This record gives sequence, C-alpha cells and structure tokens, in this order.
Amino acid sequence: MQKTLYTREYQDMLKLLREKRLLSHVSQAELAKRLDWTQAEVSKCETGVRRLDVVELKLWLEALESNLAGFVVELYGDA
Repeated sequence: MQKTLYTREYQDMLKLLREKRLLSHVSQAELAKRLDWTQAEVSKCETGVRRLDVVELKLWLEALESNLAGFVVELYGDA
C-alpha cells in the first residue's frame, strides 16, 4: 500500500491549503507566527516533506480564518 503522503489525494489537499493561504494574502512567515511555528515548518508541510495531522490541519485552517468542515467539502465535494 502506498503511503498517503505520496498520494494524489494528499497532494491535492496540500495544493488547496496553499491556495487558501495565498488567497488570504498570508505569507508562510505570517502563518507560522499565527501557529507559533517556524516558517520552515510551514514550508515543509506545504511541500509534503512533513505530514499534517487532523488537529494541525484544523489549527492551520483556523489561522486562515477558515474551518475544517468547509475545507473538506471544498476538497471532496458533497461525497
């Protein structure tokens, strides 16, 4: 079984996260500050080097003034 970090589905999630950050006009450095992370940690997550767990994903989205439920609908549609 392929590790989920390398699946198309996970890559699509990372792409959407980055798009949300850019549409919010938030830099990686600013997002890192909001999360109390380093800019390098944000970059590693966005590029798939470091995996986000569901709690971190929720915090990330909240830092962008978004929410997990809406993100899942945007990512998967109504399915």
